[in-house]
Amino acid sequence: MRAILGQLLTLLPHGPVALARVVDTTGPSPREPGAAMIVTESGEVHGSLSGGCVEAAVVASAREVLDGGYAVIDRFGYADSDGPAVGLTCGGEIEVFVERVSGERLPLLAALRQRIREGSPVAVATTLDGAPEWKLLTPGDREPWHGVDRDARALLDAGGCGVVGADECAADSPPRPRTFVQVFAAPARMILAGANDFVRALSRTGRSLGYRVTVVDARETFATSARFPAHEVVVAWPHRYLAEEQQSGRIDQRTVVCVLTHDAKFDVPALLTALSCPRIGFVGALGSRRTHAERVERLRAAGVTEDQLERLRSPVGLDLDARTPDETAISIAAQILAERGGASGLPLDRIDGPIHR
Repeated sequence: MRAILGQLLTLLPHGPVALARVVDTTGPSPREPGAAMIVTESGEVHGSLSGGCVEAAVVASAREVLDGGYAVIDRFGYADSDGPAVGLTCGGEIEVFVERVSGERLPLLAALRQRIREGSPVAVATTLDGAPEWKLLTPGDREPWHGVDRDARALLDAGGCGVVGADECAADSPPRPRTFVQVFAAPARMILAGANDFVRALSRTGRSLGYRVTVVDARETFATSARFPAHEVVVAWPHRYLAEEQQSGRIDQRTVVCVLTHDAKFDVPALLTALSCPRIGFVGALGSRRTHAERVERLRAAGVTEDQLERLRSPVGLDLDARTPDETAISIAAQILAERGGASGLPLDRIDGPIHR
């Protein structure tokens, strides 16, 4: 729903819409829980749920919801691509919740957008039984809600979406409605050390993948917001910036650090600091094999251990014969995605097993 939140806020003042969300998946599926689509009373469609497999059926349900005011749950399983049935050709199953959303949701949605802009963890809990009820959840919120608040907060703490409730309760306890909890965690970070064309290209690619991108370089002349499509450009020595971010708790296992400076006085201290962060997710450095070998010797001399060097991806990127900055950015991003998902990085036609893990 994050992708269509702005459109939802724009459309609701002009009348109700149908909001369809994937709330559960089984097996390989084209979209994750939380993927959303809007259908307006005039028939406009915003967003997608499956890349085209089930959209027409969901639009039909959305029109019924807009006319009747009730919510529906659609379940789609496997369907032969040549057959008449509506379904997924990837072999998985998805559950789609379609509800009528009116202007009364605007204050909650506005608060949600503000939390997301601040980078603060937040979740929206929606009951799936009967008339839908919504609740905005934040880490400090301890207000009881339909008996599912503890499970919902656990998902918020873990940073994942899911369905809670609907289990058996004690005889004297109220029923726990089946509830979808959509978590909007702060985006993962990508910190790029340097101020060159490769940094500019990787800034664009990182943003397109949903990372919050920071460019950091000590040269004020080159490190300007006008030159880089990053969320923020910081004028500072990269190793000092990384140390401050680590001490402030703003580096975690989802953080990506790429050193693209080609200058030993920048990249060695930056890599030394990055490799010393225990929870960092990915550390890469650009350069030739000769540059890498010389850099490793400098890092060893600076006290970097062999275990820490094992975490360094250098030369960074997959073997795509990338030459231009944009090609190199794709090469680096491909390696980041492969390692993030525990994938091989091999061509799909050379491996067996599910495409979507």
